[in-house]
Amino acid sequence: MRFALIRHGQYEQISQAPSALQPYPLTIEGVDTVRKEAEAFRHWVEHNAIALNPEVHCSSLLRAWQTANIFIDVLSDLFPSEPKLTESYNLCERSVGAVANLTVTEIERLLELDPRFEKPPAGWKSDSFYQLPFDGAESLIESGERAKTHIENQCSKDPEALTLFVGHGAAFRHAAYHLNVIKLCDIKKLSMHYGHPVAFELTEQGDVCELFGAWKQRTIQDAID
Repeated sequence: MRFALIRHGQYEQISQAPSALQPYPLTIEGVDTVRKEAEAFRHWVEHNAIALNPEVHCSSLLRAWQTANIFIDVLSDLFPSEPKLTESYNLCERSVGAVANLTVTEIERLLELDPRFEKPPAGWKSDSFYQLPFDGAESLIESGERAKTHIENQCSKDPEALTLFVGHGAAFRHAAYHLNVIKLCDIKKLSMHYGHPVAFELTEQGDVCELFGAWKQRTIQDAID
């Protein structure tokens, strides 16, 4: 199967809060960056005569939807038929449930106030396996699993064409781990550039071929999303 993972562009967001389900739009700079990335991707698609799947997938969050629409606009005449954009929660970032869009400081204060909960481990925000004890919360590894399942299911419909998935950095990195594209130890070392596709082909023998793009080398200061 062939697929491209595209992180949304820069967007307005609450400072110092796990970006999870923040509903804000792309910034002006974010729109410009995504369009430039889409144009570079178009050049590669044309030069290599890549067959595109006309069904593009994005998370249900506004920033991903906007990013996907920019790619569709730039690539419009390269699709074999009228492109269709399908939204899915399966491609959303890790949910922190009942404490969505609160700051890290406030989340940690709530954990201290509730006698049922233990103090979270240091660096919990980027811990792949830690799950906050609030209703609806999930771990990063779980978010990657649902994204991976969605990617596999959609690619199976047209395995020869390149299918575009637009979503979020952490969920996609964890999905890439579940797809055996990267190793578990690479998750914290890598990030994704805004709007920059990383495309792969997975063979039936389990081999991974890198088609386009590059991961961003991650720093401690990088945000999860």
